[in-house]
Amino acid sequence: MDDLIRNIRTDLRLAMNGVVSSSMRNKGVDYKMNFGVDVPRLKEIAQKYESNAALAQELWKLDVRELKILSTMLYPVSELSEANADEWMNQIPNHEIREHLCRNLLQRLTYADELVQKWTADANESVRLTGYWLYVRLMMIQAETSKRINIQLVIEKALADVHACDTLLRTAATNVLMQVIRRRQEGADYIMEQISKFSTSANPLEKELYDNLQFEFKLKA
Repeated sequence: MDDLIRNIRTDLRLAMNGVVSSSMRNKGVDYKMNFGVDVPRLKEIAQKYESNAALAQELWKLDVRELKILSTMLYPVSELSEANADEWMNQIPNHEIREHLCRNLLQRLTYADELVQKWTADANESVRLTGYWLYVRLMMIQAETSKRINIQLVIEKALADVHACDTLLRTAATNVLMQVIRRRQEGADYIMEQISKFSTSANPLEKELYDNLQFEFKLKA
């Protein structure tokens, strides 16, 4: 295991980009170590190694940007338990890793719908944020698991969180509503009914939300 991790670190050092790493730090994306390697190159590195749950778990533990991303690429989907998914979700250090975890691993799970239901109903904003992002990913790839989700419950949570103070949570909730409008007619009608009062709102965020969703709704018509 140690040899594998050393080999991966060597691959990263050979591909490192100090300019990108510095730029990310300046934007507040901070890790103990960041090689600045772009995602296409990380995918190439991941292809050199076999999927391995133990290796992925060790990489995930390290506060190194690229190793965390690689862990989401190398974990065998069939071996990730719901308990492991919950554990990793609670250890997400920033939004970049959240996106990679949802895209590379969670959206491929046969029980992804159960995670969405559980996480979007959670009282913790960070947990809901991950649940929203996972739902959006499932909708974007038209995953079968997305059809098993109680969409009404997710919509209700998202409608509440479009008023959240946290920008990431507010954006994620809005993206959920947009995906529903694009792909679920019964949900789309309900959403537009609920936000109709925002059409003349003095709150610029509410008015912008209404205009954006109304635009999506008309495109679908």
